[in-house]
Amino acid sequence: MNADRYIKLGRLTTFISFLLGTCIFSLYFLTSSDEVLIVGYSFIPFIVLINIGILIFILIKARQDKDSRKKLLTSCSLMLINIPILFLYCWFTIILLNTMRINFTNTTQTTLTKINIVGCGGGKIDKLEVGESKTVWVEIPRDCSISIEYLSNGQRKKENVSGYATSSMGQKMKHAIGKNKDHF
Repeated sequence: MNADRYIKLGRLTTFISFLLGTCIFSLYFLTSSDEVLIVGYSFIPFIVLINIGILIFILIKARQDKDSRKKLLTSCSLMLINIPILFLYCWFTIILLNTMRINFTNTTQTTLTKINIVGCGGGKIDKLEVGESKTVWVEIPRDCSISIEYLSNGQRKKENVSGYATSSMGQKMKHAIGKNKDHF
């Protein structure tokens, strides 16, 4: 195989690795699906082995082909750019695993104010109009539960949101304020 084919193979491997990794990460970000997470965990060692193999072949070719060495080594450098991207995606996935992303929707017939998220990392929403939604990212530092307290027509109300959360259990969820029968 000539040097140009090695260079094209390196670029193609880089592009496909980046594209597939970004698709898996994006799908997990949007869904918080355990199945997508498992696909991601399986994808990493598989694609790393493929990239290392191709990188070694290109380095061997660069050692043998003095005329194309610079282009071949540039192709290797391009392949190595995916490493910090992989670490960035892994770091952000760890953040997502330790965060509840809760979309709160006001399903009552009144404007809600002073909405406090109680438990885990907590949070706050100043006001939710009727039918309005807001997403709050709640950190999960340890085993905890999540509830909300809010004012509706000046009256303090409380609702359970999640009875149990623990680190590495992060997920996306929706909570319809006012429809939850678990008031206290």
